[in-house]
Amino acid sequence: MYKRVLLKLSGEALQGKEKNFDPLVLKNLAKQVKEIHDLGVQVAIVVGGGNFIRGKTVAEIGIDRVQGDYMGMLATIINALAIQSALEREGVVTRVQTSIEMPKVAEPFIQRRAVHHLEKGIVVIFGGGTGSPFFSTDTTAALRASEISADVILMAKNGVDGVYSADPKKDPNAVKYDHLTYMDLLNQGLQVMDSTATSMCMDNDIELLVFNMNEDGSIVKAVQGTVQGTVINKNSD
Repeated sequence: MYKRVLLKLSGEALQGKEKNFDPLVLKNLAKQVKEIHDLGVQVAIVVGGGNFIRGKTVAEIGIDRVQGDYMGMLATIINALAIQSALEREGVVTRVQTSIEMPKVAEPFIQRRAVHHLEKGIVVIFGGGTGSPFFSTDTTAALRASEISADVILMAKNGVDGVYSADPKKDPNAVKYDHLTYMDLLNQGLQVMDSTATSMCMDNDIELLVFNMNEDGSIVKAVQGTVQGTVINKNSD
């Protein structure tokens, strides 16, 4: 269904049953990315850092919020390198680009270079968030998707198969949505992504597909249009 996708992963999704990384999760992720890459899909990835640290969380224990956010950005770079290693073990050529320059570790983010890599069939992993505090990796995904002109953001959730009217783990009456608009998210306060990311996706007309990463082959199914998830865009039909 898509030529160029941005896959958004949470840091927690990499944990599995382990503390920081589950090798089986990384291997399965790499195999699925390789499969869609082999289909000719151009793949970019944005990953969070919640399996290590969250800026908001450390702020609650007395660490300066700005410092905490930078700590979180470094955590996303650790995750980006782990994903790169897993992909390269599957024979997929990758580049990690970071918003915080560290030339011994990765390339700096340069929009034209990122697009050039994608056009050559190289998977690009964006680490370091936006490079600025107070912005989430959801906003990073919306920003990078806009910059590379992605067809869709594939938002892989950890154990949730779409968007619901309430938390389905707490409310048995929660209703799952098959389709929403970005205005629905903003007006109903649905916690899919933060309002900055939502507005950016809406303004740049980027489709969002929310699905359960833990379902077998879910990333491949998402690209093929057969995954059971929630589609979010600007249109009401």
